Amino acid sequence: MDFNDIQNAWNNEKPENVILPKDLEKIQSANTPLDKIKKNLKNEFIYQIFSVVLIGIVPLICSFSPKITLLYYLLYSLFVAVCVFYLAKFYFFYQRLNKTALTTKDSLYETYFDIRLNMELYKTFGFALTPFLVLYLLGFYYYTFTKIPGFLDQEFSNGQLFGFFLIVVFVVLFMGISLEWWVHKFYAKSAKEIKKVIDELKEE
Repeated sequence: MDFNDIQNAWNNEKPENVILPKDLEKIQSANTPLDKIKKNLKNEFIYQIFSVVLIGIVPLICSFSPKITLLYYLLYSLFVAVCVFYLAKFYFFYQRLNKTALTTKDSLYETYFDIRLNMELYKTFGFALTPFLVLYLLGFYYYTFTKIPGFLDQEFSNGQLFGFFLIVVFVVLFMGISLEWWVHKFYAKSAKEIKKVIDELKEE
């Protein structure tokens, strides 16, 4: 290709598609927070799988009776189904991040919105697990109290029922606050750094 061909190619290229070296440097600066997100996502994926397996062997560790073990694993099977659904989505999200090359503004925009979308998905995952957490806690307390002589012959008082209600409310609120804090600490901070790069590119 001679000089005239190069000049014609340059003239025919749309100015808005040209990425200046300064812009490219800013775009690639988003790789650092992106690497943090990928690292946190990978570690958490491993911890989540380990937790699911650990919860599955609780009846064996605590020596539950056959009847309670059956009820436990019925609930556990639903828990695993929910976990598999969401963890599969997070795995594919991680794979997308691994293949992402931040070399254009479009790739930066797409990556940022993909991160934001999966942050909300993560919160949904946490709330989807909340009913299981409530049932596990109530089941644990009930199993513990049944060992008290004469417990099964007693009727629940209004105060005890109100106590169970407070436990449920507390667990739901605790999960909500914990999820917001967790997402902010491990994902939102890095996402804000990427957003800052996007804002800087818009200002130019």
